[in-house]
Amino acid sequence: MNRRTHLVSTQTSRNGEPLTESARSRLQRRTVLVLMLAQVVGSIGMGAMLAVGALIALDLSGSDSWSGMATTMITLGAAAFALPLASLAARSGRRPGLALGWFFGALGGTVVIAATILDLFALFLLGMLLIGAGTATNLQARHAAADLATERTRGRDLSVVVWATTVGSVVGPNLIGPTGGLAVLLGLPDLLGPVLLTTAGFLGGAVLILVLLRPDPLLTATAEAARADADQGRAPRDGVGLADALRAIGRTPSALLAVVGVVASHTVMVSVMTMTPVHLTHHGAELTVIGLTISLHIAGMYGLSPLVGWLADRFGRTPTLLAGQVILLVAAAVAGTAGHSEALVTTGLVLLGVGWSFGLVSASALLAESLPAEVRPRAQGFSDLAMNLGAASAAAVSGVVLAAVGFGGLNLFAALFTVPVFVLALRARGKHFRTFTGNAR
Repeated sequence: MNRRTHLVSTQTSRNGEPLTESARSRLQRRTVLVLMLAQVVGSIGMGAMLAVGALIALDLSGSDSWSGMATTMITLGAAAFALPLASLAARSGRRPGLALGWFFGALGGTVVIAATILDLFALFLLGMLLIGAGTATNLQARHAAADLATERTRGRDLSVVVWATTVGSVVGPNLIGPTGGLAVLLGLPDLLGPVLLTTAGFLGGAVLILVLLRPDPLLTATAEAARADADQGRAPRDGVGLADALRAIGRTPSALLAVVGVVASHTVMVSVMTMTPVHLTHHGAELTVIGLTISLHIAGMYGLSPLVGWLADRFGRTPTLLAGQVILLVAAAVAGTAGHSEALVTTGLVLLGVGWSFGLVSASALLAESLPAEVRPRAQGFSDLAMNLGAASAAAVSGVVLAAVGFGGLNLFAALFTVPVFVLALRARGKHFRTFTGNAR
């Protein structure tokens, strides 16, 4: 018996029978609550970290050109850790995968502190790359909320875990001043205050997951699926790798739509959001206006996610995903034609955040229910990898596009990424219709 088979076999009710509906419901509520708590703690410093990361990079490198590498390294780190953490979850469960990701994030914070004290820019970049593991874990927590969810509540359960990130994103930037004072008291530069907060938050999230996320939701879901296979005389399905997950995505239209949907939504959002502060600065906007615009954008990303989850459960994942693409198109139209109007740019950015929320929540729920439990973690890891690579690529080229064709052209460029989602949705619908009519005949 391999390690995974042993772990799965332990995820049973006390009498060895499948979970009853009420027991499964209680376990799911506990799982979601633990994930929400860990998300609040684990994300508490990230908003502040993103704000000061560029400033620390500027101090260490002495160059404006290198200051943007802080965010870039976090994004690349999130992409680099997405698959390894998902593979660990597939082998050993969500608990070790999430805990290790946050531990790596905490290690990254420690490396950043050391790099700043030692004035080593290369070491700082390594630390920011490791902090990206915390970002990857923040994203993967939403998948854990879907493992034991029913079709009726999957969107809601997933969305409230996404919503919990709002607390850290909103509270974190407001703690820059107080944490800076704490850093000074400890004999450190004031910019390291948010780094201390981020490090403590990641470590706290890891401990919460290790202690409280029991039994493991993914192993429990896999055990339930294995029992169903045994009851129907099917052989156990072990040894599922990344190649198997990619083949499953490719031959399942709804899974492919989900992956493309989440990547497109994230890429559109990052393309426009990254260059909005630059655009506003070129038009003479005050820093307070820029800060308010980004804050409202983040509120749009996370604040309405429970409503989005309810809509996905009530009206379906694909219609909600397509509604999100329409909102992204409207956002690009509003922001792209705003000109000097700060109010219209802000409105466009809020809509951009809402469209992202529609895309992320609905596509994540669609992916979870499109694939069997043993394939799901690696497919979700690939989805997060592709999503972060799309974001990194968008951030890299958005400045060039802005310089070449302006903010309106950048929004048009970003809007084009929604096209594959509509095409795949039509393809999936057509295949479903052909299957239905074929069965009817």
